Amino acid sequence: MVFQTLIDVHALQKLLGEPRLAVVDCRFDLMNPEAGRQAYLRAHIPGARYADLNRDLSAPIGAHTGRHPLPSPEAFAAWLGAIGIGDDTQVVAYDEANGSIAARLWWMLRWLGHGAVAVLDGGFKAWTAHGGALQAGDAGPPAGGRETRHFTPRVSLGSVVSTTELEDALRDRKSPLVDARAPERYAGTVEPIDPVAGHIPGAVNHPFSANLAADGRFLPAAELKRRWEEDLPGADLTSLVAMCGSGVTACHNLLSLEVAGLRGGTLYAGSWSEWIRDPRRSVARG
Repeated sequence: MVFQTLIDVHALQKLLGEPRLAVVDCRFDLMNPEAGRQAYLRAHIPGARYADLNRDLSAPIGAHTGRHPLPSPEAFAAWLGAIGIGDDTQVVAYDEANGSIAARLWWMLRWLGHGAVAVLDGGFKAWTAHGGALQAGDAGPPAGGRETRHFTPRVSLGSVVSTTELEDALRDRKSPLVDARAPERYAGTVEPIDPVAGHIPGAVNHPFSANLAADGRFLPAAELKRRWEEDLPGADLTSLVAMCGSGVTACHNLLSLEVAGLRGGTLYAGSWSEWIRDPRRSVARG
């Protein structure tokens, strides 16, 4: 069975040890970038490799980019192969609990045309709560005994929107723009990370936390669909453009849309932190 959106703890426990399975630990703390790797070294799902948001799931920051620009498809594919992910691999990504970082890896693999990737629902917290096995230190070679596998990038055209393309879309009002940040950051009353507070004029707020139940797991598909339709009544949700602070938690919204049966949204990868690089671009508050 191929998992393409979410996988629960029990299903992953049955898959452990399969030669075509790759588990990736994506735990990361924006305020303490080394904390995720330290947590991984203390304890992780057996065989999991670690993905650092800044180093592995992003390119270096440039003069005109946001905080987490996408790496080139070739560079990302090379990294995937180096950690044992090939064209026929079932990938499972997890983070601490809510999937906010794991969804970035999920989306990036989909961006390169790889469908067999899922986020562990409830993350590491759910795994340990159900008594899942743990391993400390760096994981050994990938399952199957091969250190490196071949990953062929097949870039999904139209899955990413540039700032220029977004500006055109906003003028033409072609697609709804949805901001995944917390309501106070969207409103501009609080901004702990970026130098400018507020949101892009015309953007609608749908915090990624609205996709989750109290235990950190995703809500049922029908409830996710209802919430999306409530926030954007009458909108074509399959043409939605997702954004956040730097193109990370926006992927959580894209994952929730797919769980809800509303596939087709695109990512504004630069997001707020790229938008505000040019002071001539409009900013809204409230």
